[in-house]
Amino acid sequence: MADAQAVAVGAFDRDTAVQLESQDGATRRFSAVVAEGWRAGPGPHGGYLSALLLRALMESVGDPQRSPRSLTIHFLSPPHPGPAQVTTTIEREGRSLSSLSARMEQDGKLVALVLAAFSSPWPGSDISEIEMPSVAPPDPGREPGTLIVQNGPEFARHITLQRRLGGMPFADPSQPMETGGWLGLAEPRPIDALSLAFFCDALIPTPFMRATQPEPAPTVDITIHFRAVTPRSEHPDPEELCLARVRGGLIHEGFFEEDTLIWASDGTLLAQSRQLALMLQLPSQ
Repeated sequence: MADAQAVAVGAFDRDTAVQLESQDGATRRFSAVVAEGWRAGPGPHGGYLSALLLRALMESVGDPQRSPRSLTIHFLSPPHPGPAQVTTTIEREGRSLSSLSARMEQDGKLVALVLAAFSSPWPGSDISEIEMPSVAPPDPGREPGTLIVQNGPEFARHITLQRRLGGMPFADPSQPMETGGWLGLAEPRPIDALSLAFFCDALIPTPFMRATQPEPAPTVDITIHFRAVTPRSEHPDPEELCLARVRGGLIHEGFFEEDTLIWASDGTLLAQSRQLALMLQLPSQ
């Protein structure tokens, strides 16, 4: 059985794995490997790192009834492929809500700082004024590596994307800074908090809709709010795609923001995020 489970592990779960090395009270130290194949510009993709960090936090909480609710990451410098260490601390554990911090280090250098909240559901009214866009349903089948075909970054081979929102990048400098579509991992896998953390930073930067050529666009910080417990059923469909919409609005002094909303196919809002990133101009030739 163990061998069968090992074979079933896909690239996403393999490359975001962490190993508990030691524990001292509320603090746990994990080893990890920043894997090859997830590069986006000068370093590993931020969404991939978000998923790896979230996995360490989830293992630190160790309670499936306490789901991720909020994750904020400040990226200090891009790590390189190779060994890394993640240290988590449960700052406070209440009857329903756990608050944690984490630090990711590589070669003795701090590369990311994290704050997170985990909680069981609370009773209350369900009210939503956030509507899922009306778009065509997903196409049958999954075409992996969609963005690689369109000269996308290395990490894009791990996703499948069916465009439904926004125009084409580098095509029209007057078009809105918006993009989106049906999104999933190239290897079929149920949607959960780990994949949502990745998806919140998986689509092309919205300033590329106005730009004439790609530029490095590293994330400074990202906050993700998980709005539904996932997986949402005991037997989730590994083929399910989610609908992601990303909008920008301002580029100023090199910085731009992006707001991402992700829905399940039935219209349930799964996650929302905001990130601040930098648009770095390449040296002129």
